[in-house]
Amino acid sequence: MKKLILIALLISSACHGFAQGKKTTVKYTAIKPVGVIKNLSDSALLDVVQRQTFRYFWDFAHPVSGMALERSNEAFDYGGEVVTTGGTGFGIMAMIVAVDRKWIPREQAVDRMLNMVKFLSKADAYHGVFPHWLNGATGKIIPFGRKDDGGDLVETSFLFQGLLTAKQYYNGTNPKEEELRNRIGWLWSEIEWDFYTHERDNLYWHWSPNNGWAMNFPIRGFNECLITYVLAASAERYPVDAARIYNRGWAQSDFFKNGKSFYGIKLPLGFDYGGPLFFTHYSFLGLNPKGLKDQYADYWEQNVNHTRINYAYCVDNPKKFKGYGENCWGLTASDNHEGYNAHSPTNDLGVITPTAALSAFPYTPKESMKALRHFYCDLGDRIWGEYGFVDAFNESKNWYAKSYLAIDQGPIVVMIENHRSGLLWNLFMSAPEVQGGLKKLGFESPAIKSN
Repeated sequence: MKKLILIALLISSACHGFAQGKKTTVKYTAIKPVGVIKNLSDSALLDVVQRQTFRYFWDFAHPVSGMALERSNEAFDYGGEVVTTGGTGFGIMAMIVAVDRKWIPREQAVDRMLNMVKFLSKADAYHGVFPHWLNGATGKIIPFGRKDDGGDLVETSFLFQGLLTAKQYYNGTNPKEEELRNRIGWLWSEIEWDFYTHERDNLYWHWSPNNGWAMNFPIRGFNECLITYVLAASAERYPVDAARIYNRGWAQSDFFKNGKSFYGIKLPLGFDYGGPLFFTHYSFLGLNPKGLKDQYADYWEQNVNHTRINYAYCVDNPKKFKGYGENCWGLTASDNHEGYNAHSPTNDLGVITPTAALSAFPYTPKESMKALRHFYCDLGDRIWGEYGFVDAFNESKNWYAKSYLAIDQGPIVVMIENHRSGLLWNLFMSAPEVQGGLKKLGFESPAIKSN
């Protein structure tokens, strides 16, 4: 099977060809799959998968801005220059893994990061909040929908989860790393979290200069957006009444508290059967759920049990889809044979998405390793390629994706690393901004300093 990838401009070893202000047209072409390496140890296999997947954010980044392309194939009629705000945040965290494991030189990573934050400082933003999509060459907004043509607070939160982690990691005293930290701080300070409350007891997902609050999407849990409330609580320049909006907004919905059991496993929060597994990934790339508790849940229990329910459902396989089992599981949002969907036990189309099981390594290490070996050793000729595993597959339909998505590739690198070393969790949780926000919301965590 052929994979669709970007052929970027030739790059120099010093600056990787990310020339400021240079406009390009992104070109796509097909390449052949990458062969698998037999008889790897568990540790060596994790190395291979993390490193290959990381290449999506390094070799495949937009040739002007350095930000992450939304996907590896031009699809859905939105053009070829689309970079993703949230996916870039995930990619920034993946880049830290690559530096720490010495796959790329630190100085080159800092150069790439500086290029990105300089680009962001000139890109379209709305009360300090970036849109879901930007044109990677010009920094102009690419609307995500007819009325979704302004700031996206959740995508911006995913971006700053990565940027604040980078601010902690690149702690050198040399001028470039100092400039990087300063620039991240400036961008962070410009986010008007208070504006995005719409003067109500809630954070709101969108605001547009053309359509105002017409999207009317209050951010309520439980879903992937916990990080948004934590960061809003961390704000100093444009603060919100953190406890009020958290308890009256985030925690008030008909799908927040659950408490029922599925396959004998209790689910504290969220939809029945948990919903798609990205709920346990996106906010928790940086937020360490180990020992993280508030008045509503123990988030380690929440995420482990959500994952175990997803696994148990796939093993049970009530719809008798081909391939499902102990070594082939994981339902989450991804491409599929019909387009795109948020797959879950209550919305099961026979589509397995590798990021679901692989980003679950901290929660289900044995089950995730079984899935990884099956994906790599048994299905590698169909789903393993230039930038790791393709987005999804459906064996019942004999369908295998010809795409990679930034928001699915990034968590694979980051969550495997959190399983192996806790690197991103330790960095993000050490950020003073984050510490302050967690305290304001009444969280407990071993990472929160008492003074």
